[in-house]
Amino acid sequence: MQQSKIPRLEIETFEQNNFQVPLLKVEPYLPDATYFSIKNRETYPANDYISPNRRKFYKIMHVTKGTGTLTIGLHQYLLEPGMIAFIHPDEIISWQSTETQGQGGHFCLMHPNYFEDTAHILNLFRNYPYFQPSKAVIQLDPDQSSRIDHHFRLILEEDQSLHKDKKDAIFLQLQLVLLEAQRAGKNLTDIAVPESYRYIHGFLALLESAFQIQSPSEIVKIKTAAEFAGQLNVHPNYLNALVKNHTGKTLREHIQERLMYEAKVLLKHTDWDIQAISSSLGFSEQANFAAFFHRNEKSSPSLFRNSSVSMVHL
Repeated sequence: MQQSKIPRLEIETFEQNNFQVPLLKVEPYLPDATYFSIKNRETYPANDYISPNRRKFYKIMHVTKGTGTLTIGLHQYLLEPGMIAFIHPDEIISWQSTETQGQGGHFCLMHPNYFEDTAHILNLFRNYPYFQPSKAVIQLDPDQSSRIDHHFRLILEEDQSLHKDKKDAIFLQLQLVLLEAQRAGKNLTDIAVPESYRYIHGFLALLESAFQIQSPSEIVKIKTAAEFAGQLNVHPNYLNALVKNHTGKTLREHIQERLMYEAKVLLKHTDWDIQAISSSLGFSEQANFAAFFHRNEKSSPSLFRNSSVSMVHL
């Protein structure tokens, strides 16, 4: 794998350039998350967090109250009331609230599978110009923001209803949100991310790519903290200190959690036998994988798989 151009820094440099921000909670998207979700930001305020892996969800966030810093990839934005953000599934993101008086607006998550039988809506999202990190945030005028807020309220109302055609109504309102934002067309200028954040992003991006297994014949190639630091051309102690300072967890803890996350995904969403999953995740013996899984989940891989299948058929 080609090494990053990120330069080596000594520990002293790290201490001088350290983050002066609160810890960001690491919040992965659950492997069994629903295909569509909409929340009111006043009822469900966002905690400071960083996504440890790319998601399979498109996300739209409209702000009517409160401020915060949204980082999409390596593009950072200061969000204020009257702004709307579009986040592509392939991007690692973080959020830091800078307002103590509460949040307002809405956010919704949409998995591509939610658009089954409506390929034209999925194509609209795929081709929408603002699902790009460099164009992701739009400044709305008060009337535009009010109309978009109205559309989100209708989406939330439909999602909570028992109407048989509620999905059609949600699609209609989503298209109006996209149209309204595109008419506004005032992209917010991003600001430079701190140099230290680039290391965090580089590690999380590498962690995600290293653990995405697509077939039983693939095997995780890098699993240790030293190997990840080597790929990023930084000293392991420096990278570990930086990651722990920013997220509260060490490199090893992140690697173990991502390994466990991938194990759950493969057990839930593939029919591969457990031996194949064990081998793909880099375990020399299935017994070692079973011990690792039980230590983290308090369950065996087979029991976890069976319980997941049972829940699907409830």
